[in-house]
Amino acid sequence: MPVVDISGSDADFAADPYSFYARLRAAGPVHRATVYADEFEPSWLIVGHDEARQALNHPALSKDWRTSGQFSDALVTAANANMLESDPPHHTRLRRLVARAFTGRRIEALRPRVQQVTDELLDAMAARPERTADLIAALAFPLPMTVICELLGVPDMDRERFRFWSNEIVAPTAASADGSAHRALSAFLAELVEAKSKAPGEDLLSELIRTRDEDGDSLSPDELIGMAFLLLVAGHETTVNLISNGVRALLAHPDQMAALRADYDGLIDGAVEEMLRYDGPVQNSTYRYAREDLEIGGTLIAAGATVVVSLASADRDPGRFADADTFDVRRAPHGHLAFGHGLHFCIGAPLARMEGKIAVRSLLERFPDLAEDPAGGPPVWLGGSLMRGVTRLPVSW
Repeated sequence: MPVVDISGSDADFAADPYSFYARLRAAGPVHRATVYADEFEPSWLIVGHDEARQALNHPALSKDWRTSGQFSDALVTAANANMLESDPPHHTRLRRLVARAFTGRRIEALRPRVQQVTDELLDAMAARPERTADLIAALAFPLPMTVICELLGVPDMDRERFRFWSNEIVAPTAASADGSAHRALSAFLAELVEAKSKAPGEDLLSELIRTRDEDGDSLSPDELIGMAFLLLVAGHETTVNLISNGVRALLAHPDQMAALRADYDGLIDGAVEEMLRYDGPVQNSTYRYAREDLEIGGTLIAAGATVVVSLASADRDPGRFADADTFDVRRAPHGHLAFGHGLHFCIGAPLARMEGKIAVRSLLERFPDLAEDPAGGPPVWLGGSLMRGVTRLPVSW
């Protein structure tokens, strides 16, 4: 089987990975591919929707790279002690403890604050005399950044420094090939956990420190660092791209924007789900590791192999979605895999959905003539094949 290489993400692929994935799906649901630049050998890339759902929840596919035998010399920090990089029963324990603090009631209580932060950011945009802005710098980044930091109880920190760390972790460049961004964020969070342990507040991180299971179990210091790491990075990075990709889709489909503007109450929920399906923030999953031989989509995957699930491809599979390449805010809002599937389904999905709905609706209501900035230049895509999005989104009004 020939090996495809998407690790470099050249300009044509970055601009339209979906045509490439469509050709792969037409040839079969499972392929050999080099997905990430650090691969020692090609992975199995799952591109079909049904096969992706199967792989995302397959008991023979592990998420714990430390037991895979493939990365013996890889950097390990306390930040790695998180749910995304663990398997049952350890994952089950971590998720149960976190769920006790990260409740639906706590998330819903954030709604007024999310709206307030959004309105303040849009006020600042509206005050710009040039009537242009980079929507990522003006709204899509600071909104989830502010919300997740306040939720966790992270004191005001240098956001540009954090943005650099986070971007380098999810879309690494030569600037942090040595893992320096990972180490720096882990060290920052270690200091934060220690400070919260000594002087807890009403924030989520303090609640996680206090949380005890019925049998007295609690999160260790490393597990607290790992959870803060996961919630901070995943809790803002994905929402940045949900908002920016969603607005890009609306700007590219004025008929859909007009439909949404005509019926916010009836369509905003489904519109955000369609944004997630059509051009979601996470293009491909992180690695899974075959603990034993298994078969997916008629392909034998040998024990020890790495597996990557293409969420972007699965959510454009015409076998699951009619007119899959059509952006339709009236589409029935169910079935996409943008937040994963199974036991690793994104625990922050309700918060991301809330932020996406409030941000998009408020933006369109405030700026009825929002458009792409004609002087903004061509898009610059995020590097690598993990995240899907642009580094800037110039708009005008």
